[in-house]
Parts: sequence; structure tokens; C-alpha cells
Amino acid sequence: MVRTETPVCDFGRPAPDFSLPGVDGKIWTAAASRGTNGLLVMFICNHCPYVKAVRDRIVRDARELQGYGINSIAIMSNDPTDYPEDSFENMQRIAREFNFPFPYVYDRTQEVARAFGAVCTPDFFGYNRDLGLQYRGRLDESRKDAVPGARRELFEAMKLVAETGRGPVDQTPSIGCSIKWMKEPE
Repeated sequence: MVRTETPVCDFGRPAPDFSLPGVDGKIWTAAASRGTNGLLVMFICNHCPYVKAVRDRIVRDARELQGYGINSIAIMSNDPTDYPEDSFENMQRIAREFNFPFPYVYDRTQEVARAFGAVCTPDFFGYNRDLGLQYRGRLDESRKDAVPGARRELFEAMKLVAETGRGPVDQTPSIGCSIKWMKEPE
């Protein structure tokens, strides 16, 4: 596991389009995923201890953000060859087990992760209603262990995006496991 930190927010950068298969059997795009006030794109996986530590709070926040017109989608871009826990079948199991209120989709070619500039899991990209980037920060101050009473930075930022179309100027990068890139053929 290689610990990686996300870069700072590139305010206004358009959301890359994508078309990815979901664990629900549907094909999901940015347009089909967005809410009336924005879209939260999350790069997560099943095996990462950083994701496991915040998974319940991701589900809670995504559910609450729906009430503000912000929809969410989770993208799994890891190569499951060395991490079988990240297989599509296990993605389906995790989505059911944690009752994900958002599509969980598989980026098999990793092209979508590259288009977004995703570097780790979890990696959060918060977009306004025009799909301009407004948040590239962490969920909260938790790392591999939950921090009781942690300020809900992602939730507060996306609520602000829903209300004003703009994210907070000050954002703390997310930290997590590096994306498990496919090995280049020799």
C-alpha cells in the first residue's frame, strides 16, 4: 500500500465524461449521474483501509447530499489482478452490504481515472450544476481510523456548492492508497 495525497482543486475544470458499467447492470455517465445542483464523483475500492475506515460516512453523506440536489457516483479503477477483493463480483457484494445510495461503477481500462487525474482511494471530485470542479478534498480528518466528531468537510463543501455553485477556497487534500494501475506489457 502506497500512501498518496491528492493535488489541490482546479476550480472550474469540467468533469470528464464517462460511460461505465455499474454493479446494478446499468451503464452510467456523468450526465445520468448528476443531480440538479451537482455531482460528487468518488474513486474508491473494496480493499483499501482508508476507504474501509470512512465507507459508512461516505454512504451517510451521499444520502444526505441527495436532499440538496447533489447526486454521487463511486468509480472503482484498481486493477483487480493483484487485489481480488476489488473484483466486479466483490464490488456488487460491497454495494449490497453497505446499501450504497449511488451507482458503483467499474473503470476496467482505467481511462476514466486518468481523465479525472485520480491518484488514490478515496479521491473526491465535487462538481456544481454546470459540472465545473469545486471540491478536491478529503471527507474529514480521518485516516485509517475514524476520528470521533470529525468536521464533515466534504459534506459541508458540497452543501455550499449546492447553495452557491462554488466550493470553499480552503480545502485539505484527501489521503489514501494509490490507485493500483495495470502493469504495462513488457
